[in-house]
Amino acid sequence: MAISWLDLLVVIAYLCGITIFGAHFRKSQRTMHDYFLGGRCLPWWAISFSVVSAETSILTIISTPGIAYHSNLGFLQLVFGYLVGRVVVSFALIPRYFAGEMFTAYQLIEQRFGRMLKVFTGALFLTTRALAEGVRVFAIAIVIGVIFKSGILAALLVITALTLFYTFEGGLTAVIWTDVIQLLIYLTGTAVALALALHAIPGGWTEVSRLAHAEGNKLAVFNFHFNWHEPYLFWSGLVGGAFLNTASHGTDQLIVQRLLAARNRPQSQAALLSSGLLILLQFTLFLLVGVVLFAFYKHFPPPSPFARADQIFPTFVVTQLPRGLAGLLIAAIIAAAMANLSAAFNSLASSSVVDFYKPFVRPNADEKHYLAVSRAVTLAWGVVLVAIALVAQHLHRSVLELALTIASVPYGSMLGIFLLGVLTKRANSRGALAGALVALATMGVVVGCTSLAWTWYVALGTVVTFAVGWAASSGRLGNRE
Repeated sequence: MAISWLDLLVVIAYLCGITIFGAHFRKSQRTMHDYFLGGRCLPWWAISFSVVSAETSILTIISTPGIAYHSNLGFLQLVFGYLVGRVVVSFALIPRYFAGEMFTAYQLIEQRFGRMLKVFTGALFLTTRALAEGVRVFAIAIVIGVIFKSGILAALLVITALTLFYTFEGGLTAVIWTDVIQLLIYLTGTAVALALALHAIPGGWTEVSRLAHAEGNKLAVFNFHFNWHEPYLFWSGLVGGAFLNTASHGTDQLIVQRLLAARNRPQSQAALLSSGLLILLQFTLFLLVGVVLFAFYKHFPPPSPFARADQIFPTFVVTQLPRGLAGLLIAAIIAAAMANLSAAFNSLASSSVVDFYKPFVRPNADEKHYLAVSRAVTLAWGVVLVAIALVAQHLHRSVLELALTIASVPYGSMLGIFLLGVLTKRANSRGALAGALVALATMGVVVGCTSLAWTWYVALGTVVTFAVGWAASSGRLGNRE
């Protein structure tokens, strides 16, 4: 084992505490409205924290420092695009979501285009989210592999099972309040690690700045060169990030579910817009960790080169931090993993039950039945994500970029459909579906045969879906089928 017994006890105490805290919300879960929307009585600031926690995952903590370690702070250009995307979602899509009683994003598509397209977008979400979250579950294995020299699968199953337990018991209310705690833990823990790394480097921040400039200005944020093949340039980051964030926060049930849980439309908008400031602060923190660790390992080289960038920060935590504090940081990293996992379990279950089970299997059952099915489906998705994670461990790529790439391929089709529904009256279901299918086929060719940066995937897919969907639609207004 690579950590002390004291650190292990800290980790175990955290896991037990957060599980008990989340599970105690079971008593407030009586209907699907409670289980999937938290009874719409959650404060906007808690939803804001939960949005950041849900989109962050363990990948941000272990992969983002690795990106800065090997390059610079250019990833922030993508984050600026995230801020633009949040503004678009706040004023173009959130008002439509609060025009009626909705549980999922895809019910909006059903209202505009009918059931067929709702099934298509819902199925696309389930497939994409399962694959992306499976990769994120694998990221837990990376961290555990650094911390423990054996038992990766067992530890992975334990963490997944504990997260499943409190999600199963407490629904979205448990997810959001545990997200708040976990966000505070991992941000505080990372800030402490950054401070300790700076303290250990002779000369502190002055030395970090000197080394950063000597190695090609690792503190640089903006790069205004234009290259279709580079993901972290200004225009690919701003435009690509805006499209990616509009899709992820406006059409993906993982985030939309939280926005629907707000008490009203203004609070939902406040939650999303304020989360943009948090996400900018968070990515800046993690990128600075990467730059500081670059300077740290220049002074204190590791015994052997890192096999992958995702191992750099976990290795520092395990090998350099004092006993007890290392356990707290490990718990912080695991907190991010559990926060994202719980979000995935609940959003996958909500779409499965609301968009598929209820309308097609048991449309007239009582709330008690739907609540029981919702919990059973939550468990089923836990098994699926672990299985995908076991396959993902054989892939050799930054897990952050891998997960973002998987999500980006179908996001364009989904966003294009939503924009056709919200911005046009001409588009009908057949045209929108044709546009989405052409876009998916186009993205398959782009990913397999070109070196286009993944940050352009959503923008390209959206434009193709919208253009083809518009052209393929008849002029008969109100044609739903």
